[in-house]
This record gives sequence, C-alpha cells and structure tokens, in this order.
Amino acid sequence: MFVAGFPAAAFGTNCYVLASGPGQECVVVDPGTDVGPQLDEIIAENRLKPVAVLLTHGHIDHTFSVTPVCGARGIPAWIHPGDRHLLVDPMSGLSAETKQFFGGRLEWSEPDDIKELVDGAVMDIAGMHITVDHAPGHTQGSVMFRPAMDAGADPLLISGDVLFREGIGRTDLPGGSPDLMQHSLRAKCLTLADNTLVLPGHGDSTTIGYERTHNPFIDGASAPNRGL
Repeated sequence: MFVAGFPAAAFGTNCYVLASGPGQECVVVDPGTDVGPQLDEIIAENRLKPVAVLLTHGHIDHTFSVTPVCGARGIPAWIHPGDRHLLVDPMSGLSAETKQFFGGRLEWSEPDDIKELVDGAVMDIAGMHITVDHAPGHTQGSVMFRPAMDAGADPLLISGDVLFREGIGRTDLPGGSPDLMQHSLRAKCLTLADNTLVLPGHGDSTTIGYERTHNPFIDGASAPNRGL
C-alpha cells in the first residue's frame, strides 16, 4: 500500500493520500488549509488518480480544501452524518479563538457531491478495503479509517482527532463529549492490536501499544487543547 502524509499550512493538520500502489487510484484524507500544491505534487510524482476525499470529521482545519480538491477532479466527499452540518456551516463547530483567526467570517461553499459514511462499513474504493469506525467525542460525527493491509504488514489506523501521540482530541467544542470520547477510545482504539500504526490528525505517528501505556488522557483525564 502507498501512504503519504504531510501537515497543512495552518493548524498542523495532517493530510494523507492512500492508494494500493503508485500509478493507481487514490483517496485523499482530510485536505486542510492550502494543501493544493503539496497534494498535487504527491499525485503527479506517483501517477495517482484521486477518486474521493474521506473526512475524519467536519472541523474546518480538516475540511478547508475539500471543495477545491473535489471540484477540480469531479469526485465526492465522504463524511459521517453526525458532522454533515459542518459542511454547511463550518463556523458553527469552531472555538472562539479560531473564529477570531478567520475574522469571524469565512467564504465557504460545500462540495457538489457529498456521501455519508456508515459505522462498520467496509468501503471498496480505489482498489482498497477501508473500514469505517464511528468514534464520537471530539465531534458527533468523528470517524477513523482502517485500510486492509497486505499480508505481513502491521495494521493501520487513521485516527483523525480521536487519538494522538500521548494525547486525545479536545471535547469542549460544540458536539464534543468527554464521556463519548472515553467510550470511543475503549471500544474503537484500545481493542486494536498493539502493533497498529496510528496516523493522527495532528502530530507524529504512534502505535496502539505505545498509547496504551503512555497516553495520560485515556481513562478519564482531561483532554489537551488539540484540534480546533
């Protein structure tokens, strides 16, 4: 499997590109602020053809470029229905500080083609099988993605703003819930194998095994100020 990632220009949001290999169809996960040039470079260098954008949740630092990325290629954006409203009014999910960053207003348009993610579904897309895990807590519609890996490869989890290296997503924004976050961590993260590689929405990669023993925010501690 081909996996590439890079941080967006603002907020340090990780954008990922997944494909079965170079020269194949691909999906783009969480195209944040001004990712166009870096994304185009990865696509061109590896002869990839984007067929969809997958969104881990609806916060603007993860969706800022979704409409231009989808519109330029005529591809759909996939999001969980719990966060569908954030593609209509992204400002409704922001903290006061982030609203100030955008000057209290944002020029915005939805993608033309929006499809809904379903918990537990296995997406057959771009030559890959990707399992969708609904994991609310950071937002109502937060999801994680688990691509099926080749035999012998470690499992992979794209965790969005659910799980970070030694951290978890903040739960004090509209739609957030500390109780739901802890349930999602226990039911959807800690049930995975220790060698599962975690690619988070912000920061460095980690593993489930490392977070099981080193993450101070699992099992009820207050979440750090991560995400919008």
